[in-house]
Amino acid sequence: MIGAIIGDIIGSPYEHRNHKSTDFALFSDRSRFTDDTVLTVAVADVILHGKDYAETLVEYFSGYPNAGYGGTFIRAGDDGEASPVQQLGKRLCNAGGSGRVRF
Repeated sequence: MIGAIIGDIIGSPYEHRNHKSTDFALFSDRSRFTDDTVLTVAVADVILHGKDYAETLVEYFSGYPNAGYGGTFIRAGDDGEASPVQQLGKRLCNAGGSGRVRF
């Protein structure tokens, strides 16, 4: 998990930029953690502490709202039956939150 977080920070200045060279700075003034780190830590928190996925993803998303989430990820559905937290948690899980575990 630490390697995934370091890789996320190192790669953050190049996200959405097609950089194919191996000549790049490991850290720059544009280096930061992204939604990948936030969601990786959130899923680890769920697994290690037996927390609820939806509530924990919402908690981390709310704590780091500017981490670079995609549009599909941040849109919460409203099926009229679930609470707002459950709706957002369900959407977060369906949009990739559960795929953030790194080995």
